[in-house]
Amino acid sequence: MTQRQVLQVFEHYQQSRLQFVQTVADLATRPQNIETLQNAGVMTLLRPLLLDSVPNVQQTAALALGRLANHSDDLAEAVVQGDILPQLVHSLASQNRFYKKAAAFVLRAVAKHSPGLALAVVACGGVDALVLSLEEFDPGVKEAAAWALGYVARHNEQLSQCVVEAGAVPLLVLCLQEPEMALKRISASALSDIAKHTTELAHSVVDNGAIAHLAQMILNPDAKLKRHVLSALSQISKHSVGLAELVVEAEVFPAALACLRDPDDYVRKNVTTLMREVVKHTPELAQFIVNCGGMAAVVDYLGDSSGNVRLPGIMMLGYVAAHTENLAMAVIVAKGVPQLALCLSEEREDHMRAAAAWALGQIGRHTPEHARAVAAASLLPALLQLYLDANSSEDLQVKCKKALKSVLQKCTHLPALEPLLYEAPSNILKHVLCQFSKVLPHDSKARRLFVTSGGLKKMQEMDAEPGSAMQEYIMVINNCYPEEIVRWAPVPLRPSFPVLRRLVHLSQKKKTLH
Repeated sequence: MTQRQVLQVFEHYQQSRLQFVQTVADLATRPQNIETLQNAGVMTLLRPLLLDSVPNVQQTAALALGRLANHSDDLAEAVVQGDILPQLVHSLASQNRFYKKAAAFVLRAVAKHSPGLALAVVACGGVDALVLSLEEFDPGVKEAAAWALGYVARHNEQLSQCVVEAGAVPLLVLCLQEPEMALKRISASALSDIAKHTTELAHSVVDNGAIAHLAQMILNPDAKLKRHVLSALSQISKHSVGLAELVVEAEVFPAALACLRDPDDYVRKNVTTLMREVVKHTPELAQFIVNCGGMAAVVDYLGDSSGNVRLPGIMMLGYVAAHTENLAMAVIVAKGVPQLALCLSEEREDHMRAAAAWALGQIGRHTPEHARAVAAASLLPALLQLYLDANSSEDLQVKCKKALKSVLQKCTHLPALEPLLYEAPSNILKHVLCQFSKVLPHDSKARRLFVTSGGLKKMQEMDAEPGSAMQEYIMVINNCYPEEIVRWAPVPLRPSFPVLRRLVHLSQKKKTLH
């Protein structure tokens, strides 16, 4: 056998290895092949190829492992159990950029599934190796490393703290300033994943100057970048007044309001989320957003959108209204109540309707004028219907009940309350009667309408427990009328009943004399 023939054996072996890993990597892109590959023992076959003498074989073997681990947590667990991670981490420091990207992909694919698997990446030194990769010259390696670090950090505070302690944050902030758009996106996303857990972690992001660089990207034409930038600013703002003020001081507003007209749904949702996280802290921050035109912009946004993207806008209106009477009135003036009414009627998800009910309760709880704005939109029967609906979730029922009570305790617009006399259960009815008992003794026109509409008749049919608050309210209302009116109340009063009309007139005259 000649030397050439001997070398051909090795060439064929090399070509076979390369063909094998390339084929497996291709098969792993299709979910229907995964189980067959796993049953064939693909993990055991790929592991030694990570140390192959041919770089292309190494890289493709790592890519195949990443695709397999990305598919399910069982396969990711198999990668961990096969002691593949330490091998990858060790090679990250010495291999070429193509291998580093593939290795970072494997670490990301493992870490994404659960905190336990992410902790396995940390335990094998993966986070430290990834942080070192952020210092690489190649932007593709940096992107792969930042992506993997974000997947580790997103699970919980402990894992996020590991990423921070490894020194990732200042390098991620530097990556934000790189010209490559993909690297900017992934870095902003990773910073968002770090900042979301606690105030301390958010401060670690802020202390490295992230806010200023994020603020500069708000009007970038790239929609995906804006999504991640606005998300990061939201995650920073949500923790404390001080952090929210730092975001505001970076002149994020009113520039961010332009994003509400962006064609991308998630850009619009994230900028509304940012406003929600700012306004919830103090009346001053809420007033600042209102003064910037944020209130009107969010109301328009609710009218132009549907589904879950409405949720942060609904909550933003509720947070603003909760602070003070003036801010709640700003929501009313901006026509926020009709938009919330539409959300309550159009949305089918219970958590969406619960948010709308909560926001309406925050608007109507301040004064009779605020309550009238809610009641005049025919929202009290709608809230009652959702509260009584057996198909409504427990949270929706609780939110509707609280909203009803909040509004009813301030509402003096009796025509809006009267329909509830016929449908409300006793725990709601007592609040309705309480308002009638406050208004009727001082309003002759309301007393007349209460009789002619059949309200007094309906009240006589109510079964109130002796000594209960509800019975007291009924007695107060009955005392507003002569005994004859109360006695005749079971017969509906119409204009064709001159005797009863005369009794009502005498009742009004008697009240005037008193």
